[in-house]
Amino acid sequence: MELIQKYFHEFDAVQMQKFEQLLPLYQEWNEQINVISRKDMDAFYERHVLHSLAIVKLMKFMPQTDILDVGTGGGFPGIPLAIAFPEVNFLLVDSIGKKIKVVQDVIQRLELKNVRAKHERAEKIKGEFDFIVSRAVTRAERFVPWVQKKIKDKSVNGKPNGFLFLKGGNLYDEFSAFYRYFEIHPIKKYYTESFFETKQIVYLKK
Repeated sequence: MELIQKYFHEFDAVQMQKFEQLLPLYQEWNEQINVISRKDMDAFYERHVLHSLAIVKLMKFMPQTDILDVGTGGGFPGIPLAIAFPEVNFLLVDSIGKKIKVVQDVIQRLELKNVRAKHERAEKIKGEFDFIVSRAVTRAERFVPWVQKKIKDKSVNGKPNGFLFLKGGNLYDEFSAFYRYFEIHPIKKYYTESFFETKQIVYLKK
């Protein structure tokens, strides 16, 4: 929690309370299902919550923006972003049913009214979205064709609609096919922890 307070002063008491509730909820679930790797639970706020919230440093989504989180796993980055942006609509999807069961429980217990979670493959999801977010699901040349037609044409945010990826390492080779349309933002410009030294946000325009 100290890490969130260190980097974010804009969250109100209700939002901070929800962030605080995340750890015990995931600890409870991790005793039943290995939702998050055991070694990562010791650094839960750094490696999962703060990592997800790096997108907040880059983007301030307008109210009623629609966001699809593909391959959400245990709910990242979608759930921290939904807490950060209570007026933004989120749909979290994953093809692994037991993980979505966890996500749905967390959503219900935190009383997050702006989030839905669905057990489904991304390419079968209906609807259109302003942004698609994802955390290291697969390489972009495979991922983008699955869902690129689900992005709305009209943009209402500071950047044109598109993709926001949380990834690590050298990404220029992976995104070279999209050279006219992508930006790489090192997360280390937002956070000082060594974990983020090689982590990046990639913005890919539709």
